[in-house]
Amino acid sequence: MSHSTVPRSSAEASTPVKTPVASDDATGPRKERGSGKLSLRHRFRRDRALILMTLPAIVLVLVFNYLPILGNVVAFQDYDPYISDNGIVSILNSPFVGLENFQRIFEDSAFWNAVENTLVLFFVQLVLFFPIPVLLALLINSVVRPRVRAVAQAVLYLPHFFSWVLVIAVFQQMFGGAGMLSQLLRQNGYDGLDIMTNPDTFPFLLTAQSVWKDAGWGIIVFLAALASVPQDHYEAAAMDGAGRWRRMWHVTLPALRPVIALLLVLRVGDALTVGFEQILLQRDGVGPDAGEVLDTFVWWNGVRNQDFGYAAAAGLIKGVVSIGLVLAANKVAHLMGEQGVYKK
Repeated sequence: MSHSTVPRSSAEASTPVKTPVASDDATGPRKERGSGKLSLRHRFRRDRALILMTLPAIVLVLVFNYLPILGNVVAFQDYDPYISDNGIVSILNSPFVGLENFQRIFEDSAFWNAVENTLVLFFVQLVLFFPIPVLLALLINSVVRPRVRAVAQAVLYLPHFFSWVLVIAVFQQMFGGAGMLSQLLRQNGYDGLDIMTNPDTFPFLLTAQSVWKDAGWGIIVFLAALASVPQDHYEAAAMDGAGRWRRMWHVTLPALRPVIALLLVLRVGDALTVGFEQILLQRDGVGPDAGEVLDTFVWWNGVRNQDFGYAAAAGLIKGVVSIGLVLAANKVAHLMGEQGVYKK
């Protein structure tokens, strides 16, 4: 028996079939109206385990990084820590002097000398030190044998775990007035050479020490970026006839470009911080005219001379300028098409 072929009425045929709309209940996450994003409540429920794991780190950052920012108020005071055993009471009872500390700083030739030394050292390290981890990462990545690569990484990483006291002692034994190089020159009839106390070569000495100590550690980020490059990109470039250098130029370097831009932005923002412990240990050897930077200037005036308000004002100026440098460098990264520290 055949099925009925009686058509439905025109009204019934024209009635659209309605699909049920998912309601906002416990089984379905609510999305923000007009966008495909989850609501804040559901994102919190989804990521609550990760949030709980990061809470200790957030507390540490708040306590040791953001809470001390309130202490910058001493830059506007004639701060005396000996008023009370309680630091908060000392701040509350210290007299306000307004912008007097900042006026003293801008009139102090020693401050401008420290700024000049800091900027010179930053540019020297940016040109001579920053490219070296990239080159080392490319060199290690080109090594075929895994065992040779592991040994090279271990040898390059090892100096990072040395203290600056040990690093400077090694350089002193090699390039000091009684070091190995000076003794070798005297044995061959030449005058001795003391690079460790030469103010003219001091920025290059500091850069050489930083390269030996931290260049190996800096390649970790670049090696991680290289490990994320798909091998089929190299294979496709090789099939198109690209040699080793062309593959590095057109495949490897574009993969490293976002990481290089990010680290360059961070390095520019850290331009006024050029190694406090390293320079402080060698400051007396070359004199304050060549060895004074902003960090040692703040330490010398704040700790040694007990002029805390003056030192805090110098540190506050350094922090504000560093923030401006980060924003400017990040803007340049956006203009170059890179993400930088944060998106637009």
